[in-house]
Amino acid sequence: MKKPSADSSLPAHYRSFGDRYPEVAEAYAKLGQVLRAAGPLDPKTVALIKLSTAAAMRSEGAVHSHTRRALDAGCSPGEIRQAVILTLTTIGFPAMMAALSWTEDILAQ
Repeated sequence: MKKPSADSSLPAHYRSFGDRYPEVAEAYAKLGQVLRAAGPLDPKTVALIKLSTAAAMRSEGAVHSHTRRALDAGCSPGEIRQAVILTLTTIGFPAMMAALSWTEDILAQ
């Protein structure tokens, strides 16, 4: 398992947290691994669900992170955009548009 402070793609605040509380960061990362392995969903589906959840939470940082993770899982930009657009009827137009703009921050890189 990669140490958060060793991954320069992660936000500095998260890397700092991992340096200050390495056991907590490691346990959190391990929990994520266990949850992803707890059922039959493939990595792309898991990534899109996590992205949609981040959009519903209205968390810009989480949408950025889960957009990156979705790309790493092999999701196309179209799949990523659809996962966010599907949240429209649940979270509302303004919130969906904000989340879509946050995905575009990452897709444009």
